[in-house]
Amino acid sequence: MILDVGQIITQLGKEKGIDKGIIIDAIKEALESAARKKFGANKILEATYDPETGEFEILSFRTVAEDITDPDTQMTIEEAQAMDPEAQVGDSLGERLSTKDLGRIAAQTARQIIMQKVKDAEREVIYNEFIGRKGEIINGIVQRYERDCLIIDMGKAEAIMPPSEQIPRERYRQSDRIRAYIKDVSKTSRGPEILLSRSDPRMILKLFEQEVPEVYEGVVTILSVAREPGFRTKIAVRSRDRDVDPVGACVGMKGSRVQSVVQELRGERIDIIAWDEDPAKFVCNALQPAEIIRVLVNESEKTMEVIVPEEQLLLAIGKKGQNVKLASKLVGWNIEVRAEGQVEDALKRAEGLFAKKPDADAAPPPEGEGPGDPPPEGETPAASQAEAGAPDAEGGDASVSAPSEGTPSPAVPDEGEGVKEGDGSPKE
Repeated sequence: MILDVGQIITQLGKEKGIDKGIIIDAIKEALESAARKKFGANKILEATYDPETGEFEILSFRTVAEDITDPDTQMTIEEAQAMDPEAQVGDSLGERLSTKDLGRIAAQTARQIIMQKVKDAEREVIYNEFIGRKGEIINGIVQRYERDCLIIDMGKAEAIMPPSEQIPRERYRQSDRIRAYIKDVSKTSRGPEILLSRSDPRMILKLFEQEVPEVYEGVVTILSVAREPGFRTKIAVRSRDRDVDPVGACVGMKGSRVQSVVQELRGERIDIIAWDEDPAKFVCNALQPAEIIRVLVNESEKTMEVIVPEEQLLLAIGKKGQNVKLASKLVGWNIEVRAEGQVEDALKRAEGLFAKKPDADAAPPPEGEGPGDPPPEGETPAASQAEAGAPDAEGGDASVSAPSEGTPSPAVPDEGEGVKEGDGSPKE
């Protein structure tokens, strides 16, 4: 065996970040497998390591028995006492086997087992390291594109960023530096797979934690994030300290803090919204800078109708509907934006539908006999029929008798009521 094997094991453990004991166990297993191929699979073999001398040994154990049925696992009392004078029946004694006699094939098998065990241990170390960093932002170097997936070198391992996790219209070249959010870490047959993302909304939160001390310390809390990757993002913030303005803390002096996040996202617009317990006020904040006239809330269906001036309608909706769409995601309600003029027109149309229409078929009264004129002397006005041409109970025409003296005619309006123009009344 190699004399400095202990030093080699220590150095290998430091380079790969693997525990020294894992490498020793891998070598033991490899030697035992190689010895079984050389000396027989029925033998009871055990590899040992002496840390003082740095040497490995292979021992073959056999049990002392009176009747020998399996020479590979049993020995006579005479053989046992030759090795140990105090040996008795039932004792198990070990014999040292020469590792030099393993042969070339056995040595290659041992080498493959050692390499595989070391590689598995290295993968486990990498997995344990990155699973603890899940949810963080990490730096890497772009290696290449594979089927539109971005392969990123993380130092000890390679990570992958699929197209769904990339920002649209964002392209990288080989050796470019990149910052991304560790979204997931999983074990595969080829080793740990690290999934990175730049489109995940949680990346916004982590970037603000790095740029804004109040967010990192928990004084300012980001309650919700709504994002259109590469275009626009809205975040709702709240402060636990009354003396700390949450929006001002995230914006920074002359916008320095929010601009750092915008530069990292390559120009993505970020709106910082003050959170409010009242959903209506929260929606008004979320739709800024649009001016809101009133908000109609339907709590049962979680919907809101927002009324804005006509000149503010496009501003409230935003380009391709982004503003109202992000505000709806941020608040968690379905928002419908309408212009003030459209609402008034709709109300007028609704009133017209329910208004009583005049009878177009009714003939106008003859001149000089309007509803306000008194009847000629000696004549009494006839009351209008309740139903024209409707038969009475006896089969005759239904008619109403003339009113008695002192009883007002049904055709004469009550005192104080005006007569509409065009209804047949005489004009002055």
